[in-house]
Amino acid sequence: MTSERFYDALRQSSTLQATLNRYLYVLMGQLGQLVACTRFHVVEARLARWLLMTQDRAHSDHFHVTHEFLAFMLGVRRVGVTKAAGVLQQHKLIHYSRGNITVLDRAGLLAAACGCYGAAEALYDQMIPSPGLMAAPANRHG
Repeated sequence: MTSERFYDALRQSSTLQATLNRYLYVLMGQLGQLVACTRFHVVEARLARWLLMTQDRAHSDHFHVTHEFLAFMLGVRRVGVTKAAGVLQQHKLIHYSRGNITVLDRAGLLAAACGCYGAAEALYDQMIPSPGLMAAPANRHG
């Protein structure tokens, strides 16, 4: 779709406008949450949060991710990832070897994660209901 056609559709559809406004609200909220998390939470808690989010999306206890990628995602040097992963592994929450991560104790990882885990998802669920919820008669006018 060209930008001109998209702009025309946007002008003609209040539903599309409202949906995009909600999406932008969620995106800005997630960005603010990420900035605050990076500034105020220790690397171990941020790594635990990131691993939980990855596990949620991968639908698996096992995934491959490099120190370099984790350092980029967490905004730290690789040595910071090494130390943080070592702490989580020492507490038997994860097993980490050559980029292969296994979540051993999800409940423990939840306890180790900062309070930011789930905040982005909660905001998304609040502002952008799933299609199944939108189709439900009780939610059509609410």
